[in-house]
Amino acid sequence: MSPIIKRVLIGIVGGLITLVGVVALIAPGPGWLIIFTGLGILATEFAWAARVLTSAKGVASRAADAAKIQKKHQLLLFAGLSVASLIFLVIWYEYLR
Repeated sequence: MSPIIKRVLIGIVGGLITLVGVVALIAPGPGWLIIFTGLGILATEFAWAARVLTSAKGVASRAADAAKIQKKHQLLLFAGLSVASLIFLVIWYEYLR
């Protein structure tokens, strides 16, 4: 597969997943998790998405600190989100590619 086609496909898939996450913010669903997953997919090919993902992680960390969530619980949430993202990526690479 040519690099241009790969970039376009990753852009489309990552963009669609991010948009589904935005819709899930309003509708029932794990909106932020889906948005972070979409940005993670986009960040594999686009530098701007990596910057947005880094700043979003910082905002989420500051929000968790402001909510006074214990560090142990923050790590558990991060681990859970990471595992869910990895599961999604495995499914995407194995079945949806």
